[in-house]
Amino acid sequence: MNLTLTGHHLDITPSLREYVTTKLSRLNKHFDHVIAITVVLSVEKLVQRAEATVHISGNDLFVQTEDADMYAAIDSLANKLDRKILQHKEKINERRVNLKNQLSQ
Repeated sequence: MNLTLTGHHLDITPSLREYVTTKLSRLNKHFDHVIAITVVLSVEKLVQRAEATVHISGNDLFVQTEDADMYAAIDSLANKLDRKILQHKEKINERRVNLKNQLSQ
């Protein structure tokens, strides 16, 4: 899994990079086919924004969150990505089951 971390109007500190890395490392537990993740952290006045694009074989998933605290935005980003990847995995499994049922009939 390649992780690209970019800051927009924000310097990426080593602690911030480590925090993002540890939060997004749990995505591999649910789905092994994650190819690359691009994370953009930005600051606009009082709004801290975190957005991520996850490149999975056959699909790209995009999630964006906003919060007053950057660490809270990263937490909610990781939770949203987790849910979205699980939805994608369920969708793939349903297709396999449907295809298998069609072939067995």
